[in-house]
Amino acid sequence: MTSMNKKTVEDINVASKRVLVRCDFNVPMKDGEITDDKRIREALKTIKYLVDNNARVILCSHMGRPKGEFNMKYSLAPVAKRLSELLGKEVVLASDVIGPDAKAKAAALKDGELMLIENVRFHKEEEKNDPDFSKELASMAEIYVNDAFGTAHRAHASTAGVADYLPAVCGYLIQKEISIMGGALADPKRPFVAILGGAKVSDKIGVINNLIEKVDTLIIGGGMAYTFMKALGHQIGDSLLEADKLELSKELMAKAEAKGVRFLIPVDNRAGDKYDPDCNFMVVNSDEIPDGWMGLDIGEQTEKLFADAIKNAGTVVWNGPMGVSEWERFASGTRAVATAVAESGAISIIGGGDSAAAIEKLGFADKMTHISTGGGASLEFLEGLELPGIACLQDK
Repeated sequence: MTSMNKKTVEDINVASKRVLVRCDFNVPMKDGEITDDKRIREALKTIKYLVDNNARVILCSHMGRPKGEFNMKYSLAPVAKRLSELLGKEVVLASDVIGPDAKAKAAALKDGELMLIENVRFHKEEEKNDPDFSKELASMAEIYVNDAFGTAHRAHASTAGVADYLPAVCGYLIQKEISIMGGALADPKRPFVAILGGAKVSDKIGVINNLIEKVDTLIIGGGMAYTFMKALGHQIGDSLLEADKLELSKELMAKAEAKGVRFLIPVDNRAGDKYDPDCNFMVVNSDEIPDGWMGLDIGEQTEKLFADAIKNAGTVVWNGPMGVSEWERFASGTRAVATAVAESGAISIIGGGDSAAAIEKLGFADKMTHISTGGGASLEFLEGLELPGIACLQDK
């Protein structure tokens, strides 16, 4: 389990020190413009703290998948521009990552000044966590701060490797993630309800396994629910099925039963005759989905069943939509669950990725206690795995 008690930027002296900060500036782009700057705004608290405390700030991040070569389509120039606007002071962009320009600019920084180096994934050594590359990156600074929770589950040079060469602490974003999610898992306010959706059981096996040890109720929706229905002997028509996970699904349900955990799967479904937003449509019980039809969302009885289980929760962790929530006709289940979570008054934690996007789109974001900034990272965290980008930081 990832340790909760990590040093933060406030636990070290940063004045006049060159500080390398790993951020998550992997923002969505269209035609060279940033379409959503949320990730940039979320990094501001840590950046402002460092600037206000006279650090010399060197920001770094990846963007997209440039496959280890300089591809200006993935340049961080738009990020530097947006950061300068948000901070009201210039953020200089180096034209390289560990080359002469980055090194010269880093050496020239004065107290309270900041710069951004180019996309760390322009070097293939980044994702290989190459020690020489990590060392070069670290050589520009005296302290390392990781504030990129979204990539904390990856052992890359800029997320973990540099910590071999510099004292390493976390920024406010990572601190918030590990204190809220870690607190919920270690000592939840009960009843503790976990809601898991999304397409595949295989993506969530570790999470289900870990949460069965901790929760009072486990709710399963989305495409992965059909494998559990099939394991119970239900007729699921052409719904999504992972046939090689049927035995495992039976084991997980038996494990939940043995531990006294309520294990809820849909009792009815909104089904379509093809995977298409404009398909023919009907509501059908979970044990009688006809051939040629596939479940694409939970049905109304299930919405009520799930909402009742969520209503009195003390803590809710939710990862993954209940159906094909990007299609209006099959968004109802996800909306119903979001409404129930919002109205429950529980400590509500949304584990990144699709569920976070659905919550934002449905307008419930401000009703949730915490929306995780990382999809894969929050899943691995809920699985109880050690995240390399957090493990490498100094303990308090």
